[in-house]
Amino acid sequence: MAKRDPILIVGGGLGGLTTALALARYGWPSRVLEGASQFGAIGYGIQFGPNVFHAFDRLGLSEKVLAIADFPVALSMMDALSAKELVRIPTGVSFRARFKYPYIVVHRIDLHHILLDACRQNGAIELVSDAMVTGFEDRGDKVAVETKDGDAFSGAALVAADGLSSWFRARLIGDGDPRPSGYVAFRTIVPMAQLKSDLPRDNVTLWAGPGLHIVHYPLRHGTEFNIVAVFRTATHSERGDPTAYRAELEHTYRNVHFAARSLIGMFDMRWRRAVSDRDPVRRWHRGRVVLLGDAAHGPLQSLAQGAGMAIEDGWCLGAMIATTDGNFTDAFRRFEAARLLRTARVQLESRAIWDFYHLDEGVARDVRNATVADWDEAHVFDCLAWLYDGPAEPDAKGP
Repeated sequence: MAKRDPILIVGGGLGGLTTALALARYGWPSRVLEGASQFGAIGYGIQFGPNVFHAFDRLGLSEKVLAIADFPVALSMMDALSAKELVRIPTGVSFRARFKYPYIVVHRIDLHHILLDACRQNGAIELVSDAMVTGFEDRGDKVAVETKDGDAFSGAALVAADGLSSWFRARLIGDGDPRPSGYVAFRTIVPMAQLKSDLPRDNVTLWAGPGLHIVHYPLRHGTEFNIVAVFRTATHSERGDPTAYRAELEHTYRNVHFAARSLIGMFDMRWRRAVSDRDPVRRWHRGRVVLLGDAAHGPLQSLAQGAGMAIEDGWCLGAMIATTDGNFTDAFRRFEAARLLRTARVQLESRAIWDFYHLDEGVARDVRNATVADWDEAHVFDCLAWLYDGPAEPDAKGP
């Protein structure tokens, strides 16, 4: 391993760290460059379908991930106006029997720490903070980068796991900023003991309404409650102040059922983000540089698969580099071929489901509600199989 130049990974999030661990399993050293002053994560909840465990198993992390996870008893879609349950996907015994793994929710920070600890314990992985990359050069036999502080690093190749607004995507693909959806999101976590509303506390529940939705679920073994409010607004690209945000939030949700509306007053107004995604593209690499995760194929949140796709990417890319024994052009082409249709389907279906959630009052909404009323467990499981059964196994030499 010492004879090999490290692979540079730009971005110390879930996708970047998974890539480093996958490479190490196949005997490749890496250097993870994180622009922030320390490796960390935004402190909110995240959902994972059973497909992510295909990577976690192979990295030896499933047991640790399961130890920090909550296991919702169902995924439930409610009509935000009438409080009628429209869709219920049980995630207990029958779900696990069908998909082999559970559906989980975790605190992003807790998962990030598991990956970080695994990286720190692996001598093949170097973690470098305060390393905001501002320039790179593909020299044919290696890649060199410069950072904001004037530091320089070089490696055999470079994996850009730098998120939806990827600096590297702008230079490799040049297709502009992420595509705005016209929606914004608020997130907050409150102690479960502070929750006074009569709401399900053991489900992942989505309240779907005209141009809006609310999602909530338990975290940290039921001690915390994660809440997300998303809505369409002409001000999605504008910045405001907490007072204006509060007024807009309360006005937008004024007609939803009182049980869901009771959550609005609990939001921390300091966290407001525009909701965006990316169009699918066929090429994610140029020379010895490749995009990964949201930088390559960022979706909307509808399927709760952005992080899952990045983690799948990391394992697949490590396997492809091993398969080609460091022929990076071939490895990156194989990586694209293995991942393109799956990730593009997540992007496109997430857009379709986004519209499905947010139908305005009228015939289309009535048709949606009548249609889903006929869905039974077997039908829903069949619809999810393409995603939750996991990706095809990469053709790679094992560690």
